[in-house]
Amino acid sequence: YFEAARLYRLATEQGDSDAQVALRMCLRNGTGETHDHAAAVRLFRWAAKKGHARAQVNLGVCFDRGLGVPQDHDEAVRLYRLAAEQG
Repeated sequence: YFEAARLYRLATEQGDSDAQVALRMCLRNGTGETHDHAAAVRLFRWAAKKGHARAQVNLGVCFDRGLGVPQDHDEAVRLYRLAAEQG
């Protein structure tokens, strides 16, 4: 897992939004990285702003559960809807 997280980080630094989502999952789950919800939220925000539906859903989960951000159900619903509009 550590090697996968390292490679995701490298791809993230190159601007790959799929890698950012995968790295965020590593950060959230503590696989290959330590738990760091705040860093994960930063990565999800970046990818979500680029229209990445999976990042929008995962950022919504963070707002829904209060992981790395203050709990905000309205923002979670907004993000879920954005993702749903993309199919």
